Amino acid sequence: MFRTLLVIAVGFLPSLFSLWVIRKTRLRTRARMRQAAMNFPVVQVRQIRPVEGDRYYLEGVGYLIGDISCKFNARSGYIRCAVNPDGPCNGCRHYEPRELAGSEKKA
Repeated sequence: MFRTLLVIAVGFLPSLFSLWVIRKTRLRTRARMRQAAMNFPVVQVRQIRPVEGDRYYLEGVGYLIGDISCKFNARSGYIRCAVNPDGPCNGCRHYEPRELAGSEKKA
């Protein structure tokens, strides 16, 4: 009887040791993360500058910036276009009218 209990106990020892090591590692990792978070310098959040008066709401799409009829317009509420992202759209030398989806070129 004693021999059977000894075999069972020895069989469980590696599992118990493994669980103990995992628990200690998790506690140590948590403590390191907490310490790193406390030592991390406070970073200033970059303020997004407000958009001038060319922001408007388009039903079904949302807020857009710039001239939507331009080929280069990003159709986004955050950036006007790839060519002139800071704007303004009025008098932009890169303006090209956008081709409509329904219009086709006839030769």
